[in-house]
Amino acid sequence: MNNWIQGLTEKDRESFLAFCKRSPSPIQIYLYSRFLGFTGSIVECDEWAQKKTKKRNFTEVLEREIDYMQKDISKLREAIDMGMVKQDMGTARIAMLQKELRGSIKQLNDEKVLMDKQGLILAGADRALREMLSIFRDDPIEGPLQEASMGVWTKILQEES
Repeated sequence: MNNWIQGLTEKDRESFLAFCKRSPSPIQIYLYSRFLGFTGSIVECDEWAQKKTKKRNFTEVLEREIDYMQKDISKLREAIDMGMVKQDMGTARIAMLQKELRGSIKQLNDEKVLMDKQGLILAGADRALREMLSIFRDDPIEGPLQEASMGVWTKILQEES
């Protein structure tokens, strides 16, 4: 993968590396690399991304926070049952924690839906642009069409980011 990246034009290399730093999805990184001519596997691409673009997995952080909130709610219920917390105060606190919990679950779900949507859009764009380029291979308009395809790809990435 490193050799392939070094073989890219400076403009494509900078664009690809900037995208890799922003994108949390190895699938999106793979699709972009394929569009730029990468012929390796998604596994190679994923391994490279994990080594070269260290990112915090905020989905995992949010999932862990959801687990902690559920435990806090259970502990608070136990404290109410044991008489350590007044029932009216405990009930109000539980209601507040449950609202926060539902908000975190919604946020996690929304982010997953967004990632799926972005992946589908990029996969569709990749397929359409590749098919179009293969139809016009060895045609005089192949060069300008390839430049236009790169412009379309860049625009899609900017809109989806």
